Amino acid sequence: TGDLVFPPGEWFFKGSLDNEISIIDDVNLILLTQGLPDHCHIPSLKKFKKNIDIICPNSARRILEKSGFTSIKVLNPSEKVKQKGLEMKEFASVDELRRDQLEKLAAGFRLFAHFGFNEGVAGHITYRDPEFPDHFWVNPLGVHFSQISVSDLILVNHDGEVIQGDKAVNVAAFAIHSRLHKARPDVNAAAHSHSIYGRTFSTLGKLLDPISQDACAFYERQGIYKDFSGVVEEVDEGDLIAEALGDNTVIILQNHGILTTGSSVDIALWFYMSMERCCQAQLMADAAGKPELIPHDVAVKTRSFIANDVAAWASYQPAYDMIIKQSPDLLD
Repeated sequence: TGDLVFPPGEWFFKGSLDNEISIIDDVNLILLTQGLPDHCHIPSLKKFKKNIDIICPNSARRILEKSGFTSIKVLNPSEKVKQKGLEMKEFASVDELRRDQLEKLAAGFRLFAHFGFNEGVAGHITYRDPEFPDHFWVNPLGVHFSQISVSDLILVNHDGEVIQGDKAVNVAAFAIHSRLHKARPDVNAAAHSHSIYGRTFSTLGKLLDPISQDACAFYERQGIYKDFSGVVEEVDEGDLIAEALGDNTVIILQNHGILTTGSSVDIALWFYMSMERCCQAQLMADAAGKPELIPHDVAVKTRSFIANDVAAWASYQPAYDMIIKQSPDLLD
């Protein structure tokens, strides 16, 4: 690709790069599924057509504009999704955004109960408050996932103080999630529970293999934390988990379970539900024989298509709609 450098797996093309790279002809759209790192080197973008459309998040747009590409048209991803029959909400205020994500968070707990991901008081899903970035919303300790509504969620700061709500926070939820949110400003949501297949797969001390289309979503996007030492009670161990996650999307906590992240609650929850089933699929495939691995290039291409933020957001919506109709009281 010459001096055109893309973050691995985070760009895919509908069309081609003119004659510079022989894929197809006539580039008319680039979809940037994640943000660009500040150090990304992009001078060869000048080789593209002047009127090329780029769909990208705001963080990428700022980098493109700083690089002098003022003639490039930047589109809102929600418009393309809307054309497919889904509509991403645009929020007029922080309050509207917070309410939407708290509804998605409460729905996430109901979905975890629906799928049997709950286990006693274990498990937690968090959402970083959009107004106070050193605060996050989480489930209260001791409330069954199937009973959680928006009004039950508690707001906790990074010092462990409950700012809103009258129940305690799970010590492991604070120790892990406070450090993840602190270490990764791009992570607005994180999900962890002791679901059976993720828990079982974690005992093998290895990453998911690219053995299916769905598993490709996590290809080269997984971390692993191997130093299980019991219930996570200290933030020091939360720091080690955040370090093991690195820049990845998901992490396998060896002998413990799985944890997924996202820029929104929708994305983190979709990745959790999908990863749990991928763990189940690999356990079954490994028991049956030796699965054939999807080649690297195909796995990367597939990941770019199914695991970008827009695709992950869209994948969560049917489950959300289902649980809202089944349990409308979760919005209380």
